[in-house]
Amino acid sequence: MPINRNALIRYRTIDQCLQNRFKKWTLEDLIEACSDAIYEYHGIDTGVSRRTVQADIAMMRSNKLGYEAPIVVVDKKYYTYSDKNYSITSIPLNQQDMEVLSEVSGLLKQFKGLNHFTDLNELVSKLEDKIYSQKTQSTPVIDFEKNDDLKGLEWLEVIRKAIAAKKTICITYQSFKAREASSFCFSGYLLKEYRNRWFVLGMPHKRNAHIMNLALDRIQAVEEREEPYRENRTLDLATYYDNCIGVTKTPDQRECEVVFWIDADNAPYVITKPLHHTQKLLSDQDNGKIFSIKVILNFELERELLGFGAKIKVLGPKILVKQIKQQLVKALERYGVKET
Repeated sequence: MPINRNALIRYRTIDQCLQNRFKKWTLEDLIEACSDAIYEYHGIDTGVSRRTVQADIAMMRSNKLGYEAPIVVVDKKYYTYSDKNYSITSIPLNQQDMEVLSEVSGLLKQFKGLNHFTDLNELVSKLEDKIYSQKTQSTPVIDFEKNDDLKGLEWLEVIRKAIAAKKTICITYQSFKAREASSFCFSGYLLKEYRNRWFVLGMPHKRNAHIMNLALDRIQAVEEREEPYRENRTLDLATYYDNCIGVTKTPDQRECEVVFWIDADNAPYVITKPLHHTQKLLSDQDNGKIFSIKVILNFELERELLGFGAKIKVLGPKILVKQIKQQLVKALERYGVKET
């Protein structure tokens, strides 16, 4: 059955709303969300009718598109999924889907190997593996890194839309160190992934506030607010994270040269997978190699270096050498070994 693009946008929007179980969704809420989505994609501000959304829900409940979505009405008012793990994006692919995916994969493969499209290589591999496993009903032959229990992903699309539309959001947030959650208005600028965790960089609407980096898995609620959005006028978002490993940094931090020695057995791993794009080989010795990277000093850098254990020795700068040594001394003390 052919489906127009606006219908697909509405189906996906309704699906995303019903997956967000932190809010009770009335029909009016779903109508507003669909209208906003159509406006964001096409700039059409005509709104979506009540009858259209009701028909969309009926279509999603049916098997005409293969969805058979378990949409139920609670308290005669609120729409939700009876299966909290359901999503229209997780249903098996039909033959039409497979044909479209094959066409897309074939188109993208034309760009593989080109320098400007290196980011497409992994996407094409995922598509090809998905198509192969669906066609043959076999186990996928590629196992990409993922975390199925990762929290906070339900906020990803909500925050992305707010950033794209330059809208203020109210976030209820509790860091690992905080005893209780707090709520504040926030203007988001950039979503960043690091080691399967997502973060949003932006400005809280507080007096004397500074740029903050919030982990999505610590967010408890997100709501739009009719408060002026605070534009980013100082940060170059395209290069903001270029001088660091991870996501922990402040705008005024400056990189320094970090020098480290790696033993001969593990040096090949560091050569084939550099710690940072600025990595340089400084010296080649019999028992190992000396490298340098230019990054800011932060927690993620320390964790990366400590992960090599006895296979690495940090040579500079002095402050980093001191911090690494302190961490190793604490580690020895936990095993009942005292520094001599």
